[in-house]
Amino acid sequence: MRLSRRALLAATTAAAAVPSAASASERHRQLRTGFERLAADGYSVLEGQKVGIVTNPTGVTRDVRHIVDVMHADERVNLRAVFGPEHGFRGTAQAGGSEGRYDDPATGLPVYDTYLKSGRPLADIFTTSGVDTVVFDIQDAGARFYTYIWTLYDCMEAAQLAGKRFVVLDRPNPVTGRAAQGPVLHKEFATFVGRQPISQAHGMTVAELARLFNGEFLTTPVSLETVRMTGWRRSDFFDASGLPWVPPSPNMPTPDTALVYSGTCLFEGTNLSEGRGTTRPFELLGAENIDGRWAATANELALSGVHFREAYFAPTFSKFQGKTIGGVQVHVHDRAAYDPVRTGIALLVTAKRAWSGFAWRADNWIDKLTGSTQVRTMIDAGASADEVVAGWQQELAAFRRMRGEYLLYK
Repeated sequence: MRLSRRALLAATTAAAAVPSAASASERHRQLRTGFERLAADGYSVLEGQKVGIVTNPTGVTRDVRHIVDVMHADERVNLRAVFGPEHGFRGTAQAGGSEGRYDDPATGLPVYDTYLKSGRPLADIFTTSGVDTVVFDIQDAGARFYTYIWTLYDCMEAAQLAGKRFVVLDRPNPVTGRAAQGPVLHKEFATFVGRQPISQAHGMTVAELARLFNGEFLTTPVSLETVRMTGWRRSDFFDASGLPWVPPSPNMPTPDTALVYSGTCLFEGTNLSEGRGTTRPFELLGAENIDGRWAATANELALSGVHFREAYFAPTFSKFQGKTIGGVQVHVHDRAAYDPVRTGIALLVTAKRAWSGFAWRADNWIDKLTGSTQVRTMIDAGASADEVVAGWQQELAAFRRMRGEYLLYK
């Protein structure tokens, strides 16, 4: 009997989803993503459904085929639409951009733009698409201000309004799920870089966040199903997963970027470069007229797991485009001991002390990133990094208690 191309691809996908490690213990530990488990189960969760998927370039199999291409070629899945977030489904747009509405050349599927859409307008897109079930599969970076988790939230809310099922295919938090860290958002500072009161580094996977959103924040819960991973432990960094790293956005090129991002992204709220336009965004920080005194001052704090190197660089775009500037490079030497949020605060404090030109962005964007005025006003008042960190501990403890009810992994 001759197999059709779609049947052959389906068989290949199912086989690829099954671990092939050498020993029984390795087979038990090999991570399987939500999509791998969905495929291995014959897509039974989607049986009889017209399916749309919210995804981007990170939605790949471990042999780097995009899951939209795989599912479209599989007769067991009735895939009808794709919904693209910030940067777009195929990832062609820079920060703050999207790809708009178009038909995907590879599959012919309609691609709808979800970026900056929420509520009823987004629900209307789901209705127009004709799908019954909305699937979400995007690699997160572990920080509250990384917008894909709010795309998740907005799509859950819109799916509920449109009467759609919602299925989340889980992937690892690349910087572990050990603990929540940092300040908790105050509701009056809610934006697309933080819709709801969670901590700056949430320490959760997207499926766990979906459960939290549904249980705590959505006015009316959506019909939610999560396809969890197997073989993932909360202490695992991304390199333990065996998965390929696909940049989830143009300025998140490596897992090392994600490791520092939840702290050093705070420099978006200042007049310093956060390293956009370099090959090490969020690891390189600087501005004109900064010299080695900043790195020396930061190193004197002896922060756990990290050293700071005096660095000079010329961004090719964004702040200080084409100018040679000075600053620091963040070198993490002990991932387990490193606290990215405390480090980000310490770098803000020392930058202000070491460089007379330090300033916050005029729109106080730092308040949107940290979730309140507290960090900015305390640093302006001369507080130390330890004093700033101490200021959010009570709210963080409350969030950690709430978060614990929704965790799926040990």
